[in-house]
Amino acid sequence: MNDKLCAAYREEAAELLADLEVTLLELENSGEDAELVARAFRALHTIKGSGAMFGFDAIASFTHELETAFDSVREGRLQLTPELIGIALDARDHIQQLLDAAPADAEQLAASGRLILNHLRDRCTPLPAHAPAPPSDHPAVEDSAAASSDTDQSELVTFRIRIIPAASVFLNGTNLILLLRELAELGDLSLVAQTDQIPELADFNPEECLVHWDAVLTTSASENAIRDIFIFVEDQVDLLIQQIETAEPQRLGQIMAARGDLNEAQVESVISQRPRIGDLLVEAGVVAPGQVEAAVMEQRHVSLQAKKRTPTEAASTLRVPAAKLDSLVNFVGELVTVQARLSGFAAASGSAEIASIAEEIERLSELLRESTMSIRMLPIRETFTRFKRLVRDLATDLHKHVELVTEGNETELDKTVIEQLSDPLLHLVRNAIDHGIESPAERQRRGKPPVGRIQLRASYSGAFVLVSVSDDGAGLNCDAIRARAIDRGLIAADAVLTEQEIYHLTFAPGFSTAATVTEISGRGVGMDVVQRGLDALRGSVAITSKLGAGTVITLKIPLTLAIIDGLLVEAAGSYYVVPLSNISECIEFVRDPNVSRRHSLVNVRGQLVPYVVLRERFALTGQPPPIEQAIIAETNDGRFGFVVDRVIGDHHTVIKKLGTLYRQVDEVSGATIMGDGSVALVLDVEKLAAGVIRESQRPRAFGPQLTH
Repeated sequence: MNDKLCAAYREEAAELLADLEVTLLELENSGEDAELVARAFRALHTIKGSGAMFGFDAIASFTHELETAFDSVREGRLQLTPELIGIALDARDHIQQLLDAAPADAEQLAASGRLILNHLRDRCTPLPAHAPAPPSDHPAVEDSAAASSDTDQSELVTFRIRIIPAASVFLNGTNLILLLRELAELGDLSLVAQTDQIPELADFNPEECLVHWDAVLTTSASENAIRDIFIFVEDQVDLLIQQIETAEPQRLGQIMAARGDLNEAQVESVISQRPRIGDLLVEAGVVAPGQVEAAVMEQRHVSLQAKKRTPTEAASTLRVPAAKLDSLVNFVGELVTVQARLSGFAAASGSAEIASIAEEIERLSELLRESTMSIRMLPIRETFTRFKRLVRDLATDLHKHVELVTEGNETELDKTVIEQLSDPLLHLVRNAIDHGIESPAERQRRGKPPVGRIQLRASYSGAFVLVSVSDDGAGLNCDAIRARAIDRGLIAADAVLTEQEIYHLTFAPGFSTAATVTEISGRGVGMDVVQRGLDALRGSVAITSKLGAGTVITLKIPLTLAIIDGLLVEAAGSYYVVPLSNISECIEFVRDPNVSRRHSLVNVRGQLVPYVVLRERFALTGQPPPIEQAIIAETNDGRFGFVVDRVIGDHHTVIKKLGTLYRQVDEVSGATIMGDGSVALVLDVEKLAAGVIRESQRPRAFGPQLTH
């Protein structure tokens, strides 16, 4: 089997499994919803059918029995219970393992799959003791509707079916013969291939499907069971299904009109001029009377009322490998760098014509940059949805009742940010369930509902996204955190800390207030992972908590990590970039030689603002200019000033990672290449401000007034 087709199936199956998990969890909360049951059945049927087509026989065979169970639920012959949903979730995980498994794991996975199916048969009556396995030459040809739901119907129904594939149906590996075999297993099938669209050999394209089929099927299955066979190619096959009701035989002309081969006006025109078509055929000796009678009986009963399905619109989305998208972003980044160089050259040349060209290229590169970055933006919905299963399983293990509520699911983030955000959120949710939410008995004793509540919320805040994890549990105990920090030597016994500073002690590596170590927590790793993840994202965290009422942890994360808008500044001949999203204002700064600059505070319109001089912070040599510039930025510790020699202006910054030698440099988050080829460091204003404040061990001198 073509590797590309197998990879496409794995990707499609992974998406279907993710949707199946969400559907099962919704069913567990909402009860037996017919639409949700049908959605789960369609996902299973598509996984099974596509798996058989692309050679994933083990997946097709295993999924077949689970599909049979959900078809029984769909037809009302099997009750949907929490136990069945639990088995289905285990089966979903097993299918994922089969997708990812190496050949060496096949025997072990087969054994675990048999255990799940045995559990399914034992607990989910009235399932048969052993559902029929798909035949060896075609692992998944039985339609579950034929195998289970419709076989108990005593009345047979006859359908007229027209199957018209798109010409391009073969290009994605679809094998129509397998689908026709599956259709035949529903009942008594007569099939005729229509080949009138096949051109002469010189014009023939072997990659196109130019055949369509007319079929007559007598079956106990429903129309939905027929459509389910073609469900995973429904965008490439036009399917017309018409039920033939019991009545008197029709004339051949009427039959052909009902099939769409003629219109009624053409039939009436011929009938008005000639005897019956059947009589003419018999009189001419073309056919025997029995053949005409058989044709009439084949398409017996009254005229049909079905209509053709609306042709499927062309796909509005295109699947592109992430590596290609990353490569495109890199090229756009290089273009932004070259464009900055061109703008500098145009300004230096003094040529109006060159300046005009540079401005046009700048405009186009800006549009291209925004368009490319928007392609990388994905809604956070999938990340939030992934935690529903975690909350369910973890709450069950801890014998707690917890519901997960999400808000702001459509908030978009760069795909790289979303990927790196998963681990921090995972540990925050686990901590909320394990440490925050109390047991049902404890909650009732405190006057709370027995079901705990965890909320994941996302919202925009300028160039940042705020992602919060909140719970209505026990809250953080400042006294317990402080006592544990003193025991571990993190703080002195007489240290004076604010509530926020005490909360942030929980992010120290190895810090935990748990009395015992369990499989879930107690090793002090979770919050350390959160902090490291935020450092990698250039984000920050804020905690609010009330003892006995719950905790809210808010992560502030940049929308994108690739290209940002920054303010280019210069100090002692070195260039730095400050993220524009942090900056509130820029003002002039006049030095007072009689005041120390190391830990200074300045009065900005009645507010004391700490500041740091970059020349002194980075030990840069040389004399500063008489009038410097102070950049006032918003940080987690409040407003903070950064004094530089001069502000150059806005700069579209393509962030490049620093080498491994600089991984311990916390106050710089990356670097960017200037238009002239020089390098400018991207400052991490959060870390820089926190480092300066942390190093302050003495009363801070008041600095000079800032003039503006």
